[in-house]
Amino acid sequence: MAGIFTSGQDEPHTIFDKRQKSLIVVLVSTAATFSGFASNIYFPAIPTIARNLSVSVELVNLTVTSYLIFQGIAPSLWGPVSDVKGRRVAYICTFIVFLGACIGLANTKNYVMLLVLRCLQSTGSASTIAIGSGVIGDITTGADRGGFMGIFQAGLLVPVAVGPVIGGALASALGWRAIFWFLTIYSAAFLVLLIVFLPETLRSIVANGSLLPSDPIGRFPLVVFRKSTKVRWNTTPATAPSKHVDITGPVRILFSKQASAVMIFLAIYYAVWQMSITAMSTLFETQYHLSETQTGLTFIANGVGSMIGTLLMGKILNIDYNRIRTKFHAGSSEVNNDDFPLERARLRLVPVLSLLQCISIVVFGWTIQYRVHIAVPIIATFITGWTAVSIQSVIMTYLVDAFPSRSAAASAALNLARCEFAAGGTSFVMPMVNSIGAGLAFTVCVIVQVVALLGVFLQWRFGSQWRKESREQKKTQTPAR
Repeated sequence: MAGIFTSGQDEPHTIFDKRQKSLIVVLVSTAATFSGFASNIYFPAIPTIARNLSVSVELVNLTVTSYLIFQGIAPSLWGPVSDVKGRRVAYICTFIVFLGACIGLANTKNYVMLLVLRCLQSTGSASTIAIGSGVIGDITTGADRGGFMGIFQAGLLVPVAVGPVIGGALASALGWRAIFWFLTIYSAAFLVLLIVFLPETLRSIVANGSLLPSDPIGRFPLVVFRKSTKVRWNTTPATAPSKHVDITGPVRILFSKQASAVMIFLAIYYAVWQMSITAMSTLFETQYHLSETQTGLTFIANGVGSMIGTLLMGKILNIDYNRIRTKFHAGSSEVNNDDFPLERARLRLVPVLSLLQCISIVVFGWTIQYRVHIAVPIIATFITGWTAVSIQSVIMTYLVDAFPSRSAAASAALNLARCEFAAGGTSFVMPMVNSIGAGLAFTVCVIVQVVALLGVFLQWRFGSQWRKESREQKKTQTPAR
C-alpha cells in the first residue's frame, strides 16, 4: 500500500502529500467563502430591501451589525468543537444551519424575520473561517504555513470582489430574495462536495492522518487519502490524549496576555474596514447616483485588492519565517522553542501596512464627501482591501503559530474580537457620517487606528516573554503522573 512507513524513518508531520494538501486547502477556502458571500452579496441590495420592507436604511444596516455580532460569537462554539470532535463534524453541522437560514431568508416577509434569520445565517457561516484555519494548522508546519494561509485567505476573500456584483445583478434582475436562493443552491451543492472529498485532519483524532477514527464520518474519505498518498507514514502512530470541548477557550485566549494586544489591534483595523464597506453602497448611491448594478461594481476594487494582498503576504510570510528559522534553528521545519523570535518572523511589515491603510481610509472619506472623480475613492478601496487583509493574514498566521494545539480556538478568539468591534462600528458609521460628514468621520477612525498600532509594538517587544511565561505556567499547573 502507498505510503507505508519503514522502521527507522522519522514519522512525517502529515501523510498528506502536496497534491492532497492543495485539494484540502481548496475545499476549506471554498467553505470559507460562504461567510463572505452571505455578508458582501447583501450590501448593494440594502437600499432596495429598506424600501421593500418599508423600513429605514439604518434599520437594515442593523442586520449587518447583528450578522457581525453572531459572526463573532458562533466560532467560539464551533471552533472548540472542531478542535475536539473533528473538523468534518463541525463543518457538516454549520452548513446545515446555514442552508436552513438561507431558505428562510428567501421567504422573508417582514423586518423582524429578516433580522432573526440573518443572525442564524451568520451562526452557520461564520465558523467556516475558524475551522478552516484549524485544518491549515493540522496539515502544515511553520515553514509552509504562511503560503497556505495566504491561499486560504485569498479564497475566502473572493466574495469580497464578486459578492456585491452578484448581489447587485440578482437584486436588479430578479429581486433581492434571489440573493438568498442563490446562496441556498450554492451551499447545498457544496455540502455534498465537502462530505465526499474533505478528510478528517484533527491531529488529536487522526494524528498525522495515519490513524483512522472509529466513527464513519471521520473515516471517510480519509481511507482514500491514505491509499493514494505519496508520503511514507507509520501505520501505528501513538494515540493523542483525549480532550474535552472547551467553549470558554477562545475567550481566555482573547484576554490572554500573549494574544490580546495584537487581537485588539486587528479588531480595530478590521472594524474600520467593515465600516467603509458598509457605508459604500449608500455613499456611492447618494453622492454619485449609481444604480444597484453599478454600486455592486464599485466593490470589485476592494475585493481584488484583498485577494492580491493576501497572496503576496503569504509568500512574504514564508520567506520571512524561513529566513529567521535558518538563522536561529537551521534544519528545523517546525520551531516551538521559546527563544525563537516568532514576532520578527511574522510581524515585521505590519506598521507599513497599517500606515497605508490609514492613508487610504482618509482619502476615501474626503474624496467621496467632495465628489472627487469616482475613480479616486475606488482606488482608495483597493488599497484598503489590500492592506486590511494582508494585516489579517499576518496576525492569523502568527496566532496559529503561537497556539499550535488550539489553532481553531485561536482563530475563533480573533474572529470574536474583530466581529464584535466591527458590529459596533457598522451600527454607528452612517449616523456619524450623516452628522459630521464622511471625511471627518473616517478621519476620526484613522486616529483610533494610529493609537491601536501600539498593540503591535507591545507584541513585538514582549511577545516572546509572554509566550514563555504562559508555557511555564501551564507546566506548573499540569499534575505530575
